[in-house]
Amino acid sequence: MENMKYGEELVREFLFFRGFTNTLQSFEKELATDIGKGFHKDKIFDLIFSVYIPKFQAENLISLLTFFKQCFSSSETILLATLSKLEISVLRYYIVHAVQSGRNDKVIEFFGVHGDDLLQRDHDWMSWFAIPYIKNPRLDPLFRVYFSRECSEKHTVNHLKNDIKHLNTRLSQLQALLEEKESQLRRSRSNLSTSRQLSIDGNNESMCSTTPLPKESVVSSSEAHSSTTHLSGRKPLDKDVNTPEGQAASTSKNSYGGYGDEKNGSIETNESQQEEDFPEVKVDFQETFLGHTSPISCCRFSTSGDNIASASVDGTVRVWTYDSSTSASRNATIYCGAEIMSLEWDCKSDRLLLIGTADGGIKAWNVDAKRVVCDLNTTEAFPSVLDLKCSPVEPLFVSAAASRRNGTNFIDKLGFASLTVWNMRTWKPMTVLPLGKDPPAITSLCFNHNGKILAAAATDGMIHMFDMSAGLQITGWPAHDSAISSVLFGPDETSIFSLGIDGKVFEWSLQNQGKVLWSRNCNRLSNVESSEYYRHEMALDANGKRLLVTSDSVRAPIYQVQDDMNGMKSLPHSAAISTVDWHPTLPIFLTGSVDNSVRVTSIL
Repeated sequence: MENMKYGEELVREFLFFRGFTNTLQSFEKELATDIGKGFHKDKIFDLIFSVYIPKFQAENLISLLTFFKQCFSSSETILLATLSKLEISVLRYYIVHAVQSGRNDKVIEFFGVHGDDLLQRDHDWMSWFAIPYIKNPRLDPLFRVYFSRECSEKHTVNHLKNDIKHLNTRLSQLQALLEEKESQLRRSRSNLSTSRQLSIDGNNESMCSTTPLPKESVVSSSEAHSSTTHLSGRKPLDKDVNTPEGQAASTSKNSYGGYGDEKNGSIETNESQQEEDFPEVKVDFQETFLGHTSPISCCRFSTSGDNIASASVDGTVRVWTYDSSTSASRNATIYCGAEIMSLEWDCKSDRLLLIGTADGGIKAWNVDAKRVVCDLNTTEAFPSVLDLKCSPVEPLFVSAAASRRNGTNFIDKLGFASLTVWNMRTWKPMTVLPLGKDPPAITSLCFNHNGKILAAAATDGMIHMFDMSAGLQITGWPAHDSAISSVLFGPDETSIFSLGIDGKVFEWSLQNQGKVLWSRNCNRLSNVESSEYYRHEMALDANGKRLLVTSDSVRAPIYQVQDDMNGMKSLPHSAAISTVDWHPTLPIFLTGSVDNSVRVTSIL
């Protein structure tokens, strides 16, 4: 390739010498977009699949493929073998396209000119000589695979992904416009209501000789009306405390803890109003995965962030990728036969996925081999595998399992706890961490960066800290008045976050145990007591600055850590958000919903 410019100069000299000035101008124009200069794959693909094949230009197609083989004739044997396979695939695609287009004459013409050469290079071409004479090659066992829809579907999927990207952007713009118009309408109604109330008060004042209505009453009435219209279309958690039982606010609560719209909302606190006023995230792109057919119980990014595992309450796990540039070879559906309660990727690679179920099963799924490489079981006394965490350093993981009891929601159904450490080389239990007699269930686990400390959150509101090298509990403290549903180490590991079923989030100091560094109350959005099939959870972004929390609303709040005022809210699902996660390095987050969908959102 180093002689390319020298060759171009020779061509120019020849054209000048022969007086081919028109050809020279075309040559100069073509050089500006030369497909061979740098081998721009997109232009080459367009030339092959948009020009040569659709227009049945077989000679040009073979010349181009031969040209590339000559360019890389001095390259490695593996590269040449790959080019040969690519050439065969492209030529067979040409033949299949001709047959599908009803142009068997082009197939006969192709084999008439190039058949001998193809046979000399590969005898597998022999059977292809019969294809123009087969009545229906789509049904022939030998050729059926070449007429499958897989290739065309991949092409269609790529186009659809681009269309979805544009539609999501447009949808976000329209939603923002709609919310702005609704806000204007609410303000107008509020002003109208205030004017009417003042008019009524004025009439009452002029007609009655009693004491005039105090101004505070007028303001209170206006605020109550404003608050009600402000909540219109939202999904509150509780009835209006001032509404009689027989005239309760109209809500429709589904079996997974989500609520329908209500007409008469209650007055919110200042903090709730701040959350309500959170701006919508500015989205770079958003992809929606609709492969599940039941509510999502868990979703997790892989260690690299290239792959995603999502689980639903029907016992299926799906491994998929949101990026069209990432290979889909690992995509799979795993049928576990029981409700999925926990997912965990191996911390050292994307190769292994751990799955915990409600019947005491722990499956290790190899994403490359697409099979279960180990199927473990907890003891019969502890069938609910609530959480799994891999050590970031050692080849081991810890399972948090619980016994069962009667209850109406997720937390109430949990009994006693068991923490087991497993060896990932032998796939056998190593030890059981001590929790005392009849310990409350452990709902969430988290390792520190070197795997020496394990934090565990319990349904009695306690946070336990274990020294993994000694296998002993080193400290613990009561963090919440009720059960804890999620626990996370802070970014510098000098603090730890906890989320209670009461909707309160605390950041606890590890240097001054028991001291709260930061807190938020999101109980308006996270009512765990209403959640029958999932527990609420939270996730920190890669920088530890943004905290994403699940929600009984259709939107998930994103809090700015150490900031009591600022925050964001996600684009809406159509039902409650049951699981969340952040990409390990990028500003991209996951939200799984009881509407069966999983969304990948990249924010600006």
